[in-house]
Amino acid sequence: MTEVLEQSLPSRCHEQIAVLSGPSFAKEMMLRMPTVVTVAAKVEDTARAVQPMLASEWFRTYSSTDVVGVQVGGALKNVIAIAAGVADGLGLGHNTRAAIITRGLAEMARIAVKMGGNPLTLAGLAGMGDLVLPCTGERSRNRKVGIELGKGRSLDEILAEMKQVAEGVKTAKSAKALSAKVGVELPICDQIYRIAYEGASPRDAVSTLMGRSPKSELV
Repeated sequence: MTEVLEQSLPSRCHEQIAVLSGPSFAKEMMLRMPTVVTVAAKVEDTARAVQPMLASEWFRTYSSTDVVGVQVGGALKNVIAIAAGVADGLGLGHNTRAAIITRGLAEMARIAVKMGGNPLTLAGLAGMGDLVLPCTGERSRNRKVGIELGKGRSLDEILAEMKQVAEGVKTAKSAKALSAKVGVELPICDQIYRIAYEGASPRDAVSTLMGRSPKSELV
């Protein structure tokens, strides 16, 4: 979105663009439950200027200059959350969910770094923190979509019943396009695209992921 804003706004505004992301269910924020997120801007002074604007006894922000990493994490975690939901819908257990979270984080980090982001960002609030929440939280809209997909329901049927937006549905399309554009493999995101838009069986998607050729964990 920072690229869109820079294309749309005059250049004098570019240094004032900041993004906010991190593990935060809106309902819990409204109830003033302690919440911690990241605010990022290319210019550090901008991020630091935003911090006190949002500070309260129940809301805390950390600053960052990695706008790419923060935005990639904030977007792709929704697709991985759908994957976690699919696994839950299939009844695959905690081992599978832990694998999805961990390998999903690897996908987020790979593409963020390829786009110029800092891999350490993905280990923080806008990465791991923002990924764990929707993959495990009962309030997660994306996880709920995944659960229903895992049960064999169609995407159209699921969305017709929803009153809220599950961002990961459209982001799965964007992730597939971005993966091809920058030349980074996103196996989990790709399988969610196949389930949602190509009618692939969730169990076949699991088999495809588990049957990929062996490789180093850190590649």
